Amino acid sequence: MKPDSHVKSQEAARYAAMLRRSAELKQELAAQAEAVLAVVDACEHALRGGGKLIFCGNGGSAADAQHLATELVIRLRGAVPRPSWPAITLALDTSAVTAAVNDFGVEEMFSRPLRGLGRAGDVLFGITTSGKSSNVLGALKAAREMGIVSVGLLGGDGGPALPLCDLAIVVPDKETARVQECHITLGHAILTLLEDRMVTA
Repeated sequence: MKPDSHVKSQEAARYAAMLRRSAELKQELAAQAEAVLAVVDACEHALRGGGKLIFCGNGGSAADAQHLATELVIRLRGAVPRPSWPAITLALDTSAVTAAVNDFGVEEMFSRPLRGLGRAGDVLFGITTSGKSSNVLGALKAAREMGIVSVGLLGGDGGPALPLCDLAIVVPDKETARVQECHITLGHAILTLLEDRMVTA
């Protein structure tokens, strides 16, 4: 049964409101260029020094982590020829993830593999829309202990993740979908600027 014209009108208004809110948040983030460029600096320093970029997150944020790591290892823009760059996502290996949860608990789901795979001079991206994900918090704590630069892509007020990050960009909204939309936009912006620096320098 098709919705009547009144319902369709309401849906159209909701749709427009969602896109407007997403655009508003991106406009706010456009004013945070200094924070974004600091992240690009850290990533460039890591790659030029032989380090790698490491990503972690849950659910949709795990997909964003995989997405961004792939664009480093494979490519971001087909028109920009460059070598593959080292990047991994800690949520990809189901055997490692489930073993960590089973043997050590959710809090060490990311920190346990990070301790084996990460090195001082790497950069860790902890992606959490709430800033409260216990496994991301664990990874951020481990990164600090290991001398790994920690970058938070966060939402809301940053939550308990914020003070654990060396660098952070916070999307000031509590709606998961809107925050995720901004996180992937931020990720693409960071990688584009990084690629421009690494390729043209």
